[in-house]
Amino acid sequence: MSDNRRFRLVSDYKPAGDQPRAIQELTSAATQGDDQLCLVGVTGSGKTYTMAGFVENIQKPTLVLTHNKTLAAQLYKEFREFFPENAVEYFVSYYDYYQPEAYVPSSDTYIEKDASINDEIDRLRLRATSSLLERKDVIIVSSVSCIYGLGSPEEYRHSLVMLDRGLTIERNDVIRQLLHIQYQRNDLDFSRGNFRVRGDTVEIFPAYRNEGIRIEWFGDEIDNLSYFDPITGKILDSLQRAVIYPAKHFITSPPKLKEALEKIEKELEVQVAQFQKEGKPLEAERIQQRTRYDMEMLRELGYCNGIENYSRHLTGREAGEPPACLLDYFPEDFWVIIDESHVTLPQVRGMYEGDRSRKQTLVDFGFRLPSALDNRPLNFKEFEGIADKIMYVSATPADYEIKRSQRQVEQLIRPTGLLDPNIDVRPVKGQIEDLVQEIKKRIEKDQRTLVTTLTKKMAEDLSDYLREIGIDVAYLHSEIHTIERVEIIRDLRKGKYQVLVGVNLLREGLDMPEVSLVAILDADREGFLRNTRSLIQTMGRAARNVEGKAILYADKVTPSMKEAMDETLRRRAIQEEYNQKMGITPTTIRKQIQDIIERSQEEDTTEDEVLSRLKETVVLDPQMSKRDKIAHLKEEMLSAARNMEFEKAAMIRDAMQLLESGAALETFETRVLPFSTAGQSRSSGRGSANSGAKGAKKSRKKSAGKKSTTGSSRKKTAAKKKS
Repeated sequence: MSDNRRFRLVSDYKPAGDQPRAIQELTSAATQGDDQLCLVGVTGSGKTYTMAGFVENIQKPTLVLTHNKTLAAQLYKEFREFFPENAVEYFVSYYDYYQPEAYVPSSDTYIEKDASINDEIDRLRLRATSSLLERKDVIIVSSVSCIYGLGSPEEYRHSLVMLDRGLTIERNDVIRQLLHIQYQRNDLDFSRGNFRVRGDTVEIFPAYRNEGIRIEWFGDEIDNLSYFDPITGKILDSLQRAVIYPAKHFITSPPKLKEALEKIEKELEVQVAQFQKEGKPLEAERIQQRTRYDMEMLRELGYCNGIENYSRHLTGREAGEPPACLLDYFPEDFWVIIDESHVTLPQVRGMYEGDRSRKQTLVDFGFRLPSALDNRPLNFKEFEGIADKIMYVSATPADYEIKRSQRQVEQLIRPTGLLDPNIDVRPVKGQIEDLVQEIKKRIEKDQRTLVTTLTKKMAEDLSDYLREIGIDVAYLHSEIHTIERVEIIRDLRKGKYQVLVGVNLLREGLDMPEVSLVAILDADREGFLRNTRSLIQTMGRAARNVEGKAILYADKVTPSMKEAMDETLRRRAIQEEYNQKMGITPTTIRKQIQDIIERSQEEDTTEDEVLSRLKETVVLDPQMSKRDKIAHLKEEMLSAARNMEFEKAAMIRDAMQLLESGAALETFETRVLPFSTAGQSRSSGRGSANSGAKGAKKSRKKSAGKKSTTGSSRKKTAAKKKS
């Protein structure tokens, strides 16, 4: 691990409002030995910058934990911008689609594990663990995936292949080491996780990088080491030493594998005997066949599908012992920042029980050995034991965070001077008519409205009614996937919709400066979405607009309403006093409308829209052949995706689809190329070539993944129908 790299926050933005005080107080508490901190920050107060300032001050490796991929992607993008010189990594589930292995006894239906793995996220996960082993200036932004089993960090560390220029080692010994750490020899398809052999040269495509590593021998001595472009073959950098990390996280040394197979054999004998004793010959035969097949694969290849189910034996753990996970890859002295802790912590608590009940059924019916139960996420007590330095971040921390925190720091002042919204309480009778009038006022000002109801039925009926009277409305519900959700929010901000209706509007991505009104129907019905914290969070959605207002429709003021209104008014009074003292005039946040995750463009985009958007973004040489234009666009698309510019990447993808059809070629050339300047390619050299070929490959994989997903969905549906 290198000790000379330090976190350095880079930003044109200077801390303002409560940020300087919050950063100083949190840092002071941490340096004095407090290891449970809480940042209570209102919406729009710049909590992410405060987190970044804290990380720069404490100079410790940090895990930023949040409750979903969307928010993780947003935080990853922001932290990368704040710390361009440091290792900021992304660690979330790498499944685009995931159907866990399951058995439904009532219909005797076995559902095989089926998944479509996102190749890029897999690379980022491997890069995250490699960064933790080679440097200290690491920030990893993660979802709750970080508490799931990952393979032993000790085995991972001991499996590194370290090569130095001038080292005496036979070429075949290096090849054997590469095969052991799960690289595959493929002299034709040189892709991530593969290596190829050409005479006295071995070329490796590391599973966690975009560059290849070339090893050249003179006799039995390594004569040269270099990074090279996998497409052009051009040398990018000469190396004195190359460290090659495993292609997978589950790695086992031959002695440990032999020991593990002996333990699996013994457990299998015990389980078969138990089934026979209970008069279950079918289960006994089933577990025997399945386990022996897996054991044979492990002996021959060192790997099998579902290898994680044998992780207890492969890592030498005892029954019930917690699995190794991402947290174990961190050094001893690290911090965990839990964003939106009031939502994230309950999710961490819930992972263990849901996983165990499904696996117990597989064990009971002979699909898995009992040791598979130890392939699990950490339970909450185990999580607390590993993550011993935590900063909770929330606008409304739960009782657990408040009780655990040794220091609570409030961040109530927004850099923009914006205040918490005004609050009106109005009667339930005539609430719809009153709401329509308020919505129309916002439409006249080109502002947006959020409406939250108690039930799906009421949300559907209200959406239908608003649509009938000519208001553009979108209905957000739990069955809408994350990507579609981002699409709807983006369309609301752009003005395609004027109103957003939903039951639970507390999830990510709803902090929109265009929203000036939040209406809460039936606010006096006590419950999960009408408790104090939920009301504060929901009303806060209007806090990014200078005209922000919350209307609570209720016939009585419940204790939750009173607490929420009192807290909002307390915060508003502090904010007003600060603005008067500092001479600040509140201004609405101006936030660029952009995507933070890759979109699935299911709606039809017109040719005109695609081409007019493309001409402002991509520069093409009019003399290029059609094939070269498509290759160049792929390079641009992959480059945009790597920079988290997913809207741009999606737009280029749409243009590629048009260009690939002969009918669109003439239009493309006459209406896009005139706006392009010949020879001014913005993505030349190594990044360009690298991205292009990988883009083609990823495109093929994505198509294959979609087919797999469709098939899996049919299987899942069939299983449901059976049951």
